Amino acid sequence: MSTLFSIFNTIQYKLFPWLEEELDPLTEKEQHFVQVISLIDLRSQMNDYSWRGVGRKRKNRTSLAKAFIAKSVYNLETNEILIEYLKGCKNLRRLCGWERRSEIPSTSTFSRSFAEFSNGQLAQKLHEAMIKQHYDSKLAGHVSRDSSAIEVREKPKRKKQNASQPKRRRGRPRKDEVIAPKPQKRLDLQLTRNLSENINDLPGQCDVGTKLDSKGYKKSWVGYKLHLDCVDGDIPVSAILTSASVHDSQAAIPLAQMTQERITNLYDVMDSAYDAHQIKSFSRKLGHVPIIDHNPRRGQKVHMDPATKVRFRERSSVERVYSNLKDNFGCGKIRVKGTNKVMTHLMFAVIALTATQLFRLLL
Repeated sequence: MSTLFSIFNTIQYKLFPWLEEELDPLTEKEQHFVQVISLIDLRSQMNDYSWRGVGRKRKNRTSLAKAFIAKSVYNLETNEILIEYLKGCKNLRRLCGWERRSEIPSTSTFSRSFAEFSNGQLAQKLHEAMIKQHYDSKLAGHVSRDSSAIEVREKPKRKKQNASQPKRRRGRPRKDEVIAPKPQKRLDLQLTRNLSENINDLPGQCDVGTKLDSKGYKKSWVGYKLHLDCVDGDIPVSAILTSASVHDSQAAIPLAQMTQERITNLYDVMDSAYDAHQIKSFSRKLGHVPIIDHNPRRGQKVHMDPATKVRFRERSSVERVYSNLKDNFGCGKIRVKGTNKVMTHLMFAVIALTATQLFRLLL
């Protein structure tokens, strides 16, 4: 945190006065954008997107990446709105790296660069680097884990029918009939796999998801499901995007593996959707204490003791993160299609929120 504190002091007492001499006085949003950019190591991640000297020289991808982060900070819905805002706001345009309005790329260039960032998982790499650099040395008390519905304007894909195992007739099997063994559950397989294998095994296409809301009514949506691990201070440290129909518990072990590589924490706090012995045992294997609400479907409701109940209240941090992302960082209305592009859009918002919350720890 000492590095973060020095960055904060440099921005507050050196960078802001210098920028206001070069530009017009900075608004609160522009200062917010500068703080977010200052915590992102764009230079080390942009080598794969630089011009190689073949063909027409490309537009500066670093400036475009900053513009997409500004899109999340300013909660802008489309690239067209972003471009018009950049043309009208001299300060933001120059902070992104364009001196004149004529230098701002066209909408098609923004779309092509966004596709490149999505295929290269730029936003995921930037977020991982930020967490490791500015939070790795800090001990986190609680990791709150949950998912949220992500609605998109995309046609859902039909599930493929599993034709490998033919249906057997009902009733008692014949003496000479060979019954195929039941396939292993995904949670059991995840215990024996590494992080990349577990993530690749999770469905990621757009489909239809259904869940119960806070009042007990069924709610359905078309799109995806974002799974987050958040630490104290409402800071998201890990994120996975899956199909909307994937159950919350299926992403718990991959999230725990991802978080383990980035930070050190003591407690894993989850709701009743994660009440599975595989998840509890994996949490203990990592040296954590799992605090999971008991699922009444597994029998009579088991209530927590008073001390555990107080710790379980920390789970509200992940709910605040989802609310903040959707209300203030552009995750409530998504206009892109495809798993990679949707994830990149969400991760730019997660980057902006993470940087914001890291700085708030110092205030």
